[in-house]
Amino acid sequence: MSISAPRPIQLKSNSAESILKTYNVRKQHQGRVPVSKIITPKNHEVILEDEDIIVSKTDLKGRITYANRIFMRISGYNEEESLGYPHNIIRHPDMPRGVYYFMWKTLQAEHEFFGFVKNLCIDGSYYWAFANVTCDYNLDDRVVGYYSVRRKTPDTAKQTMTPLYKEMINIESRCSAAAAPETSANYLLEQMDKQNTTYEKYILSFV
Repeated sequence: MSISAPRPIQLKSNSAESILKTYNVRKQHQGRVPVSKIITPKNHEVILEDEDIIVSKTDLKGRITYANRIFMRISGYNEEESLGYPHNIIRHPDMPRGVYYFMWKTLQAEHEFFGFVKNLCIDGSYYWAFANVTCDYNLDDRVVGYYSVRRKTPDTAKQTMTPLYKEMINIESRCSAAAAPETSANYLLEQMDKQNTTYEKYILSFV
Protein backbone atom coordinates (compact mmCIF):
# COMPACT_ATOMS: atom_id res chain seq x y z
CA MET A 1 0.00 0.00 0.00
CA SER A 2 1.36 3.41 -0.88
CA ILE A 3 0.52 6.70 0.76
CA SER A 4 0.40 9.81 -1.40
CA ALA A 5 0.85 13.12 0.37
CA PRO A 6 1.18 16.73 -0.72
CA ARG A 7 4.50 18.56 -0.73
CA PRO A 8 5.25 19.54 2.89
CA ILE A 9 5.26 23.13 4.07
CA GLN A 10 8.65 24.69 3.35
CA LEU A 11 10.17 26.45 6.33
CA LYS A 12 13.33 28.34 5.63
CA SER A 13 16.21 28.01 8.10
CA ASN A 14 18.44 30.88 7.00
CA SER A 15 19.73 32.30 10.26
CA ALA A 16 23.47 31.73 10.78
CA GLU A 17 23.01 32.56 14.46
CA SER A 18 20.29 29.90 14.76
CA ILE A 19 22.46 27.30 13.01
CA LEU A 20 25.43 28.07 15.29
CA LYS A 21 23.24 27.87 18.40
CA THR A 22 21.87 24.51 17.25
CA TYR A 23 25.39 23.20 16.65
CA ASN A 24 26.54 24.31 20.09
CA VAL A 25 23.51 22.70 21.73
CA ARG A 26 24.26 19.42 19.98
CA LYS A 27 27.88 19.48 21.18
CA GLN A 28 26.83 20.37 24.71
CA HIS A 29 24.55 17.34 25.04
CA GLN A 30 26.62 14.68 23.28
CA GLY A 31 27.06 11.60 25.41
CA ARG A 32 24.52 12.59 28.07
CA VAL A 33 22.00 10.00 29.20
CA PRO A 34 18.42 10.88 28.18
CA VAL A 35 16.30 11.84 31.18
CA SER A 36 13.51 9.50 30.04
CA LYS A 37 15.59 6.43 30.98
CA ILE A 38 14.74 7.01 34.65
CA ILE A 39 11.04 7.79 34.17
CA THR A 40 8.39 5.33 35.36
CA PRO A 41 5.10 5.77 33.46
CA LYS A 42 2.01 6.31 35.57
CA ASN A 43 -1.69 6.21 34.80
CA HIS A 44 -2.30 9.95 34.76
CA GLU A 45 -3.32 11.78 31.61
CA VAL A 46 -2.52 15.41 30.94
CA ILE A 47 -5.37 16.74 28.81
CA LEU A 48 -4.48 19.28 26.15
CA GLU A 49 -6.76 22.29 25.82
CA ASP A 50 -8.31 23.16 22.46
CA GLU A 51 -5.98 26.16 22.15
CA ASP A 52 -2.78 24.25 23.02
CA ILE A 53 -0.39 24.06 20.06
CA ILE A 54 2.81 22.13 20.76
CA VAL A 55 5.66 23.00 18.41
CA SER A 56 9.11 21.45 18.16
CA LYS A 57 11.89 21.14 15.60
CA THR A 58 14.66 18.57 15.22
CA ASP A 59 17.77 18.09 13.14
CA LEU A 60 18.07 15.23 10.67
CA LYS A 61 19.03 12.83 13.47
CA GLY A 62 15.89 13.64 15.48
CA ARG A 63 17.62 15.79 18.11
CA ILE A 64 15.53 18.66 19.43
CA THR A 65 16.67 22.08 18.20
CA TYR A 66 13.58 24.05 19.22
CA ALA A 67 10.65 23.53 21.58
CA ASN A 68 7.97 26.09 22.36
CA ARG A 69 6.71 26.98 25.81
CA ILE A 70 3.64 24.78 25.49
CA PHE A 71 5.89 21.79 24.72
CA MET A 72 7.77 22.51 27.93
CA ARG A 73 4.63 23.09 30.00
CA ILE A 74 2.89 19.90 28.87
CA SER A 75 5.90 17.56 28.85
CA GLY A 76 7.56 19.05 31.93
CA TYR A 77 10.95 19.33 30.20
CA ASN A 78 12.66 22.71 30.39
CA GLU A 79 14.97 24.08 27.71
CA GLU A 80 18.12 22.55 29.20
CA GLU A 81 16.44 19.13 29.49
CA SER A 82 15.14 19.10 25.93
CA LEU A 83 17.43 20.97 23.51
CA GLY A 84 20.04 18.67 22.02
CA TYR A 85 18.30 15.51 23.21
CA PRO A 86 16.60 12.96 20.94
CA HIS A 87 12.92 13.77 20.42
CA ASN A 88 12.11 10.25 21.59
CA ILE A 89 12.71 11.28 25.21
CA ILE A 90 8.93 11.81 25.20
CA ARG A 91 8.12 8.45 23.61
CA HIS A 92 5.68 6.46 25.76
CA PRO A 93 6.17 2.67 25.99
CA ASP A 94 2.56 2.24 24.82
CA MET A 95 3.60 3.59 21.41
CA PRO A 96 4.61 0.89 18.91
CA ARG A 97 7.90 1.27 17.10
CA GLY A 98 6.08 0.61 13.84
CA VAL A 99 4.37 4.00 13.98
CA TYR A 100 7.72 5.78 14.11
CA TYR A 101 9.16 3.49 11.44
CA PHE A 102 6.33 4.52 9.15
CA MET A 103 6.75 8.17 10.11
CA TRP A 104 10.45 8.18 9.21
CA LYS A 105 9.80 6.42 5.91
CA THR A 106 7.18 9.06 5.11
CA LEU A 107 9.49 11.95 6.00
CA GLN A 108 12.44 10.47 4.11
CA ALA A 109 10.20 10.57 1.03
CA GLU A 110 9.65 14.27 1.82
CA HIS A 111 5.96 13.78 2.52
CA GLU A 112 4.22 15.14 5.58
CA PHE A 113 3.14 12.75 8.32
CA PHE A 114 -0.07 12.75 10.34
CA GLY A 115 -0.60 10.58 13.38
CA PHE A 116 -1.94 10.21 16.89
CA VAL A 117 0.77 9.79 19.50
CA LYS A 118 0.77 9.02 23.19
CA ASN A 119 3.69 10.89 24.74
CA LEU A 120 5.48 10.59 28.07
CA CYS A 121 5.87 13.52 30.45
CA ILE A 122 8.94 13.94 32.62
CA ASP A 123 6.92 13.03 35.74
CA GLY A 124 5.59 9.79 34.19
CA SER A 125 2.21 11.21 33.15
CA TYR A 126 1.10 10.94 29.53
CA TYR A 127 -0.69 13.02 26.95
CA TRP A 128 -2.22 12.29 23.58
CA ALA A 129 -1.53 14.56 20.62
CA PHE A 130 -2.50 14.79 16.98
CA ALA A 131 0.82 15.28 15.23
CA ASN A 132 1.64 16.82 11.87
CA VAL A 133 5.33 16.46 10.99
CA THR A 134 6.91 18.08 7.93
CA CYS A 135 10.37 18.58 6.50
CA ASP A 136 12.23 21.79 7.35
CA TYR A 137 14.00 23.27 4.30
CA ASN A 138 16.84 25.77 4.05
CA LEU A 139 17.21 28.45 1.36
CA ASP A 140 18.76 25.90 -1.02
CA ASP A 141 15.62 23.77 -0.74
CA ARG A 142 17.57 21.12 1.15
CA VAL A 143 16.03 19.27 4.09
CA VAL A 144 17.85 20.28 7.27
CA GLY A 145 15.46 18.89 9.88
CA TYR A 146 11.85 18.31 10.79
CA TYR A 147 9.06 20.49 12.13
CA SER A 148 6.26 19.09 14.30
CA VAL A 149 2.98 20.69 15.32
CA ARG A 150 0.76 18.82 17.77
CA ARG A 151 -2.78 19.48 18.93
CA LYS A 152 -5.44 17.91 21.12
CA THR A 153 -6.53 14.39 20.16
CA PRO A 154 -10.27 13.64 19.91
CA ASP A 155 -11.51 11.03 22.39
CA THR A 156 -12.77 8.85 19.54
CA ALA A 157 -9.23 8.69 18.15
CA LYS A 158 -7.78 7.68 21.53
CA GLN A 159 -10.37 4.92 21.90
CA THR A 160 -9.67 3.61 18.41
CA MET A 161 -5.89 3.85 18.38
CA THR A 162 -5.29 2.37 21.85
CA PRO A 163 -6.24 -1.24 20.96
CA LEU A 164 -4.61 -0.92 17.53
CA TYR A 165 -1.34 0.22 19.07
CA LYS A 166 -1.57 -2.53 21.69
CA GLU A 167 -1.83 -5.16 18.98
CA MET A 168 1.11 -3.63 17.11
CA ILE A 169 3.20 -3.87 20.29
CA ASN A 170 2.15 -7.51 20.69
CA ILE A 171 3.30 -8.16 17.13
CA GLU A 172 6.62 -6.46 17.81
CA SER A 173 7.16 -8.59 20.92
CA ARG A 174 7.01 -11.72 18.76
CA CYS A 175 9.59 -10.44 16.27
CA SER A 176 13.31 -9.83 16.40
CA ALA A 177 14.31 -6.31 17.36
CA ALA A 178 15.42 -5.62 13.79
CA ALA A 179 12.22 -6.88 12.16
CA ALA A 180 9.70 -5.56 14.70
CA PRO A 181 9.19 -1.97 13.43
CA GLU A 182 8.61 -2.89 9.79
CA THR A 183 6.44 -5.87 10.68
CA SER A 184 4.06 -3.86 12.86
CA ALA A 185 4.02 -0.99 10.34
CA ASN A 186 2.91 -3.47 7.69
CA TYR A 187 0.17 -4.66 10.04
CA LEU A 188 -0.99 -1.05 10.44
CA LEU A 189 -1.23 -0.59 6.67
CA GLU A 190 -3.00 -3.93 6.30
CA GLN A 191 -5.72 -2.66 8.64
CA MET A 192 -6.15 0.38 6.40
CA ASP A 193 -6.43 -1.88 3.34
CA LYS A 194 -9.16 -3.89 5.03
CA GLN A 195 -11.14 -0.68 5.47
CA ASN A 196 -10.53 0.37 1.86
CA THR A 197 -8.74 3.54 2.88
CA THR A 198 -5.26 4.96 3.20
CA TYR A 199 -3.46 5.66 6.44
CA GLU A 200 -3.63 9.40 5.93
CA LYS A 201 -7.34 9.45 5.13
CA TYR A 202 -8.02 7.23 8.13
CA ILE A 203 -6.16 9.50 10.54
CA LEU A 204 -7.69 12.68 9.15
CA SER A 205 -11.19 11.22 9.43
CA PHE A 206 -10.98 11.78 13.21
CA VAL A 207 -10.20 15.50 13.05
